[in-house]
Amino acid sequence: MTNYEYLKQISIFSQLKEDFLKKIDSISIMRNYTKGRIIFMEGEPGEAFYYIKSGLVKISKVSSDGREHILHILNEGHVFAEVTLFNNTSYPATAEVLEEAQIGMIKNSDLQKLIIENPEISLELIKYLNHRLIEAQNKVRNLALYDTFGRTAQALVKLSEDHGKKTSAGIELDLGISRQELANIVGTTRETVIRVLAAFKKEKSIELDKSNIIIKDIDKVKAWYS
Repeated sequence: MTNYEYLKQISIFSQLKEDFLKKIDSISIMRNYTKGRIIFMEGEPGEAFYYIKSGLVKISKVSSDGREHILHILNEGHVFAEVTLFNNTSYPATAEVLEEAQIGMIKNSDLQKLIIENPEISLELIKYLNHRLIEAQNKVRNLALYDTFGRTAQALVKLSEDHGKKTSAGIELDLGISRQELANIVGTTRETVIRVLAAFKKEKSIELDKSNIIIKDIDKVKAWYS
């Protein structure tokens, strides 16, 4: 599969014509990253956005008291740092590689030049950015509406949709993330998320296997916030 054919599978580019995909491919810069590598830090000038061809990337922010809050864990096909498009702004979060990754980088200046030459590309980008804005609004709403049980359940369901592997035992979340990192996703403490997971295990909606989580009954998990 050529890179422009791969671009067709990414939501932000999926509706573009083949000749446009080839043009976007021509301005893409592919890079390989090892585990633990920082792609960019929160506050650095936002000069580009990225898409993942393989691997895992963590997007996180640090609060004023030094606590990490994980916004997303992204895998193949996901786009990140697109908030810097059409804005002279800094990166609002930090991107760190959790698993050896191959990542495409597109400089904002190169894409903006391409859009000026091909205006119809902008419509698809606007649709995608609007979708991501709705997702962000829903995340803020959920933080206000749900307790830690509901937010943990939502996090598990979201992780299962993005990264889950269906097995005979259930949906396995084999991400290698720690309980602290899960707590950072939920927006609570490690101790609290451990208690919540224990409650889910007691009701037999999940099973715990070291750092892995297996969702045994997805409907029971969803019931915590529906």
